[in-house]
Amino acid sequence: MFRAGHVASLDDPTESPLCSSGPALFPIREAGLCLGGTIPPPHPPQPYRMSVELKPPGRIDTATAYAPAGVGNVAVGFDVLGHALDAIGDKVTVWRTAEPRVEIVEITGCDEVLPLDPAQNTATAGLVAMLRELALPFGFAVRIEKAIPLGSGMGGSAASAVGGMVAANALLEEPLPLSELLRFALVGETVASGSAHADNLAPGLYGGLTLVRAMDPPDILSIPVPEEIRCVLVHPHLRLDTRVARGVLPREIPMGLYVHQSANLAGFVSGCHTGDLELIRRSFVDLVAEPHRAPLIRGFAAVKAAALEAGALGCSISGGGPSVFAWCAAEAAAADVRDGMVSAFARAGVDADAFVSPVNAPGARLVEAS
Repeated sequence: MFRAGHVASLDDPTESPLCSSGPALFPIREAGLCLGGTIPPPHPPQPYRMSVELKPPGRIDTATAYAPAGVGNVAVGFDVLGHALDAIGDKVTVWRTAEPRVEIVEITGCDEVLPLDPAQNTATAGLVAMLRELALPFGFAVRIEKAIPLGSGMGGSAASAVGGMVAANALLEEPLPLSELLRFALVGETVASGSAHADNLAPGLYGGLTLVRAMDPPDILSIPVPEEIRCVLVHPHLRLDTRVARGVLPREIPMGLYVHQSANLAGFVSGCHTGDLELIRRSFVDLVAEPHRAPLIRGFAAVKAAALEAGALGCSISGGGPSVFAWCAAEAAAADVRDGMVSAFARAGVDADAFVSPVNAPGARLVEAS
């Protein structure tokens, strides 16, 4: 448990979560690069699967949000596809305070020291930006309850960022739509991973399988998935930070590889829309990131082979890894796939936890408000 008193105040216009000088500037188009201008109008928000309304009736002074873990990239959609997991998640509690500043008062559930500067913590960097952009007359005190392991490839940084935004949104007199929350949550994800990508943020907010068609402004598409499909996610007791996992990727890929991967993405999305499981199976191939990241995960090749042998539609790396996920056509098949993957990691000398979840899992939700 860590307690802190570091605050980010609106009194200092240079205190940006992304830059060492100058005011906070949004949207983010390049990781770590400050760009001028204000936030452009978002596209109309898409339907979402949040299980409670964004703001209960009446004034709210304290709110707690639960934000789920997720699978980023989903093999075929590097930085654009992701889906939520109904298995594990972070909680963030936000209190209204008199002074217009953000303060982290407590962090629990994490054995490592996380940033206590609100502008550098994934759960609060977006709140600093929102406070400044909306010129709010009050501030936020924040408690973060981590449950998603750090460096797990399960969208832990995105979950904290989304949880903070959903909880704070309940305190606003006029709550923001999900598309606005996404843009502010992106600030926190960028602080954590060093790049502006929303493949975990979008499903964390909207639920289910989402496609990030554009970022400036955000254009999020909900992709229908056959209800019977289950995701098996196996988290080996290893750590692989997102910055490291992104660092091994090539900056350019051959045109032929781009065309092949584009075809896989199109086939995969088409299969989801039409319920064509065999098309999903044929398209479930990552030619871009997996070949470079697989060597970073001990036992990966054997784990993937075990999943496919047990009947999985496909298997790949969740986000930047080291977690590995597989899609299965039914609950019964998921149990066999889960056992095969866990056993393969064990043969490689790696302990692992396993989760089974519908792909059509709910996004972030309020669990308490008063």
